[in-house]
Amino acid sequence: MSDNLIQIFVFVFVTALIGLLTYLKCRGHGRKVGSGAEAQNKEYFLAGGGLAWYFVAGSITLTNLSTDQLVGSNGNQMALLAWWEFAAVVGLFILAKVFLPVYYKYNCTTTTELLEKRYNNKHIRAVIGALFFLSSALIFCPAVIYSGALFMKTMFQVDIPLMYIAVAFAAIGAMYSIFGGLRAVAVSDTYSGVLLLAMAITVVFLALNAIDYDFSGIPAERLTLIGGDDSPIPWHTLLTGMLFIQMFYWGTNQVITQRAMAAPNLKEAQKGVFAAMGIRIIIVPAIIVIPGIISFKLYGDIGDAAYGQIVGDLLPAWLSGIFAAAMAAAVLSTYNSNLNSATALYVCDIHEPYINKDINVPKLSAWITVGLTFLTLALVPVYQQADSIINLIQQLWGLFSMPILSIFIVGLLFKGVHANAGIAAVLFGVVLYGLLSFEFSPFHAPFGLHYIHLMFVTLISCVSFALLINKFVFGGKATLSFKNEELIVN
Repeated sequence: MSDNLIQIFVFVFVTALIGLLTYLKCRGHGRKVGSGAEAQNKEYFLAGGGLAWYFVAGSITLTNLSTDQLVGSNGNQMALLAWWEFAAVVGLFILAKVFLPVYYKYNCTTTTELLEKRYNNKHIRAVIGALFFLSSALIFCPAVIYSGALFMKTMFQVDIPLMYIAVAFAAIGAMYSIFGGLRAVAVSDTYSGVLLLAMAITVVFLALNAIDYDFSGIPAERLTLIGGDDSPIPWHTLLTGMLFIQMFYWGTNQVITQRAMAAPNLKEAQKGVFAAMGIRIIIVPAIIVIPGIISFKLYGDIGDAAYGQIVGDLLPAWLSGIFAAAMAAAVLSTYNSNLNSATALYVCDIHEPYINKDINVPKLSAWITVGLTFLTLALVPVYQQADSIINLIQQLWGLFSMPILSIFIVGLLFKGVHANAGIAAVLFGVVLYGLLSFEFSPFHAPFGLHYIHLMFVTLISCVSFALLINKFVFGGKATLSFKNEELIVN
């Protein structure tokens, strides 16, 4: 049997096995859910509150760890990118000890529901929900489909247009999301995650063996964890924007927190987040930088093609089939997670409050998923033009992340802030970051500041803007609420 046939057979078998195990675990759940929209929302978007801690940990891990991470981070071919993972541990801790107690206290379905209850205004929830929706639609959905298609094309060295592979991923992912809901996504995430982590660790050791554990000849700037001013992560950015990027991503981002909000109770959710922290610090940094660094020694500076190239060269046919199945599952899981979260935001934050509360949630969600899938495919060519997929994602996140985080900070730390002051600050922040960070702007990179510094500047500006507008336009008086019981660390 040829190597290609072995790869295909193993790929199909492992993929089918993950699907079967997921079906056996999920069958029978949700069939007795109530007919009301609220009951449907809880089942479809929060798995009926039935995720055990290990499924919370598995889903959080694999939702974040997909081809956009493995391909993008290794594509930089330097150790510095490990800082995203080390800093993520801080973000996960803040999620577990600060944000989750508040979400569970308010019984939230979406993170933005917290804003509605803190500001006592549904419009602020809709605005932030729309921004989260756009970030999934315009950034993460196309990025993960593009990076997944690129990985498969590079690994198997197939001479077909990348767009064909992207269409296949998007179509399968859309069908999975429509019929599965969060429960199926989280369960398959966990099974696929175990497989993916095992295979990624295998790749690390095979790569190390390929160079006989000898890193000589690799430039020092590729190996250091102290980034210079012209590096992707200058060391001083760790003291400003990096912490707040992690706070936003892990603590307020619907795609991630939705998994932690789907546990039976707060303690179970926190156990899952702590387990994800352990995986993040022990395993993930190595698998997202070591293969890329070694690929530089083997092939030179080949950018985002590095990971697929080294995996394709080092893994035997039967192992590459398993790895391909794990990577395909990771792509689909991350894509499904973004689709499910984006749909939850539209249904719960926009459609039900403003259009029609009495709806068939699965049917409406299916239509939204189809629309998002077509948009994803339309944007894939845009991501093909990026020099570095991971750096582009982080820069684009700045448009949404710091303005959104600012409104959570103001809402949690202050009382007496008018909701419209918060909305104005968010819109101000989106425009401000765009003016500061994109090259076509006349205000691009003032004083030569790195985009991570610009995120910190944007955050401080948004918080200040909200408080000033609240005082001078709406006549409100903001007071600190440090003693609020929601803010007590649990």
